[in-house]
Amino acid sequence: MQSRIAALGFWGPLGVICLMAAAIVLSPIPSAPIALAAGALYGHVWGTIYVLLGAEAGALIAFSIARLLGYEVLRRWFGERLNLGLLGSQNTLMWIVLVTRLLPFLSFDLVSYAAGLTPLATWRFAVATLAGIIPASFLLAHFGGEMVSADARRVVISVLVLGTLTIVPVIVKLILNRRRKQH
Repeated sequence: MQSRIAALGFWGPLGVICLMAAAIVLSPIPSAPIALAAGALYGHVWGTIYVLLGAEAGALIAFSIARLLGYEVLRRWFGERLNLGLLGSQNTLMWIVLVTRLLPFLSFDLVSYAAGLTPLATWRFAVATLAGIIPASFLLAHFGGEMVSADARRVVISVLVLGTLTIVPVIVKLILNRRRKQH
């Protein structure tokens, strides 16, 4: 991934942004390798910025696709009832999007499409998404940069930390699922 983006030369940052957006709109494409490559090629700051721009663009495209294809149909079926209750609260919906962006085991793509089916204002979705993806974008770009450093110790530490950050939420989810099944 890194060599292909590097081969784009001046257009590499745009390539990262487009690849990130495509990875979100076309769900089976993983975005983490793109973010790692961005960090490796452009460093912590610029890698993070390119990843953020691409992820935000992809999220807004997925949100818009769902909105254009689904929300109006749901509103015709349910009328004003769709806007009532918890799912009608703009603040609640915004917080839900923000929190789901911070949870690595929830599908970024699915959240984007699902949010498009709600009455959430586009600007609120965009703000909640951006705020929620900053930590993960920085971490992935940072680890990408560390993994290409010549310092073997930094590479090992980065791999261990990234592995821990990946496995801990999975273990917590498995424990919570097991407890729910027991009760």
